Amino acid sequence: MTLDTEKLVAAGLIDTGRIEEIRRVAQEFAVALTPDVAALIDPADPADPIAAQFVPSPAELVTAPEDRTDPIGDERWSPVPGIVHRYPDRVLLKPLLLCPVYCRFCFRREVVGKSPAMLTPKALASAIDYVRQHDEVWEVIVTGGDPLLLSPRRLTEIVRTLDRIPHLGVIRFHTRVPIVDPGRMSPKLVNALAAEKAVYVVVHANHPRELTPPVRAALSRLNRAGIPLLAQTVLLRGVNDDAAVLESLFRGLVAMRVKPYYLHHADLARGTAHFRTGIATGQRLVRALRGRVSGLCQPTYVLDIPGGYGKVPIAPCAVSSGEAAGGWCVEDPIGVHHSYPPDPEG
Repeated sequence: MTLDTEKLVAAGLIDTGRIEEIRRVAQEFAVALTPDVAALIDPADPADPIAAQFVPSPAELVTAPEDRTDPIGDERWSPVPGIVHRYPDRVLLKPLLLCPVYCRFCFRREVVGKSPAMLTPKALASAIDYVRQHDEVWEVIVTGGDPLLLSPRRLTEIVRTLDRIPHLGVIRFHTRVPIVDPGRMSPKLVNALAAEKAVYVVVHANHPRELTPPVRAALSRLNRAGIPLLAQTVLLRGVNDDAAVLESLFRGLVAMRVKPYYLHHADLARGTAHFRTGIATGQRLVRALRGRVSGLCQPTYVLDIPGGYGKVPIAPCAVSSGEAAGGWCVEDPIGVHHSYPPDPEG
């Protein structure tokens, strides 16, 4: 079950005086929450970090000059419907564009939750044929939308079909389901991910309050099935742009056997400027984390270059050219500088 705009009012998550402006937002961008997410929101807190992620805001109707409708250039790299082939050795496979919740900062917000919501069987077959025909593709990332909204039967068909492609080495799923709808992670759904090839699941979590006991149980089911788990997080103003919040989130994930993988700088999606921090802010937070948590808890801070030019790491570099010719200056986690010898000749 999901909560749409009218149900959010009934649940007390949207003030009745705001209903018309929220309806205008819903005409532009899909709206849905799960009961699990709604239960985490404190309606009395105007700065609630869970509400900020999922409850519509009139700020979404403000388009900044730098905003883009396709901020990471998916369309540029989509040779057939359902496929994005931006990097030589891996492709995205998007069998559906539906989600259990719609994040208010989503970089695909122009297309998710709208019609057509799913690839037709013919289009899905063509997308998988594209993978078969390109033997340079070593990894398929099944995303969307959220692929774990598919039934276990349909997931099994996709996994088994990909598993039979000889040149593939990895099948990766990107999903919010274990975090926002953990009860959906039934034994049948977990079993649908079984394959001879390596299968990874990457979950999306942005705040430590999302790591509830039901979430732990859902992730544990995936762990017990032998599926390695990674996590990606989006750096969001007013949600997690604080070193203590990120520390709690990343430690919580690692304690659940989930390796933090990427910390994304927020993309230039239309109507999301109120979520974006500066890169300097992100670098300051990453530098602070380096001295606070172990390497297990350190994701790579990345920017997806607008226009489809790919992800690049943008964390601060601790090493720079030193004053001595050819030498280096290294900054430790508390900001003290140390000299390091020049590179060996030859």
